[in-house]
Amino acid sequence: MVRRPVAFIAAIVLFAEAVGIVIINGVMATFVKNQDMSLAGTDPGVMANGTWATGGVFGVFLLLCGVLILLSGIRDRAPGRIARIVLICCAVIHGVLGALTVGLVGWAAFAFMMVVLGLIVLTLVAYGADRQEPAAGAGTEKPAAPAPA
Repeated sequence: MVRRPVAFIAAIVLFAEAVGIVIINGVMATFVKNQDMSLAGTDPGVMANGTWATGGVFGVFLLLCGVLILLSGIRDRAPGRIARIVLICCAVIHGVLGALTVGLVGWAAFAFMMVVLGLIVLTLVAYGADRQEPAAGAGTEKPAAPAPA
């Protein structure tokens, strides 16, 4: 079936995105600190530290989502309830950020965000449609009526 390869690809993309987010936030924090920029009098050191922290939190979140999808692919089972909620939140965040990136970064970034969104949603849908089939012969026979007395 196609769901395991999609789960593995989605996990790899989320891992790469996590590293990319941390690197981008690190570059932004370095620029803020080196150029002594401030926003309405805010201390540049605090802004740089906040940017590093934000990059770390988002990186860890994306790593968590990648691990959840990878575990689903390895086990070939649907993620649990909490894992599904986390992955749905990740998909919603990618949708919102994708809409914002059109104006701020461009269509290529939008396309990347939509590909990641599609991989997450496809993984959720592929594993969500999994119905437990009864074992062969189980439940097909009708119970015997009690013998008359």
